[in-house]
Amino acid sequence: MKTAFYPGSFDPLTNGHLDVLMQALATADRLVVGIGIHPGKTPLFTFEERADLIRQSLSTTGETSDGQVEVVPFDGLVVDAARANGASLLLRGLRDGTDLDYEMQMAGMNRQMAPDIQTVFLPAATSSRPITATLVRQIAAMGGDVSAFVPEVVLTALRHRFS
Repeated sequence: MKTAFYPGSFDPLTNGHLDVLMQALATADRLVVGIGIHPGKTPLFTFEERADLIRQSLSTTGETSDGQVEVVPFDGLVVDAARANGASLLLRGLRDGTDLDYEMQMAGMNRQMAPDIQTVFLPAATSSRPITATLVRQIAAMGGDVSAFVPEVVLTALRHRFS
């Protein structure tokens, strides 16, 4: 059974993240979504809220089966979290060449630290390439419409948070 680890902050989950998650489900038998927890940062949503938004968003797609996706927190190195969760694949989404340059450096470092874990790049759909969670947070905080950038459950949570 192939287990993949998809790390990120997912604060909030965007349509780009969801696109990569859907591709990841076709790549591995089991998917572990790792939400990075950084003590120096104050996220918009708690770990529990982000995990719930991921689960709800995936459930609306009808593409997951019971036990196929697990959401976990992590606060150390990605390769350590991947290994701790039994993953042999580390999944990273790419939007553009800038992402590729950065991710290639990370993949090289991760391979040195954990040669047993293979990094796999998944390209984001054209429609979701310009989306970043940072921009979504900023637009939503200023009362802008982010409905084209996030799943419906995330849109509802953002509206509630900024009301």
